[in-house]
Amino acid sequence: MTLEITTPRLRMREFRLDDAEFVLRLLNEPSFIEFIGDRGVRSCADAERYLEEGPMASYRAHGHGLLRLSLRSDDTPIGMCGLVKRDTLPHPDIGFALLPEHWGGGYVTEAATAAIEYGRDRLGIKTVLGITTPHNVRSITVLGKLGLGFIEEKPLGDKPQPLRIFERRL
Repeated sequence: MTLEITTPRLRMREFRLDDAEFVLRLLNEPSFIEFIGDRGVRSCADAERYLEEGPMASYRAHGHGLLRLSLRSDDTPIGMCGLVKRDTLPHPDIGFALLPEHWGGGYVTEAATAAIEYGRDRLGIKTVLGITTPHNVRSITVLGKLGLGFIEEKPLGDKPQPLRIFERRL
């Protein structure tokens, strides 16, 4: 079964290898690198490897992961959104990234709400987290709209910079 979620304006579906060109662009946006991190994706081959080892592996292991986010009207890809299970966190977190030209339209809130509802209703997820850098005001605002409350700030994994962690019980 392929994971697909639709909202009034958006379509979210599992990434495929033929999405590599879009992923290459998204992961190299200055805002992605600043707020999420440099994933070292510099070619379509790198993007395919990122998809195989990241989202596609997550679908198999957890039944969820980052999904390709597109406009429902014409299937134009605009970003990614979905639930991510990290080894460094006890619960899945909501992840999202959007091309800057689509910021401010409420797309991330719409997509993330649908992803969280899918996790609760279809996967039985009881708690969802959100993580962000302390200076990422846009993401912090979205997490608040999604009903996630700040719980702590600390480094995760082997990265020394602290991240803000938010939580919502479903």
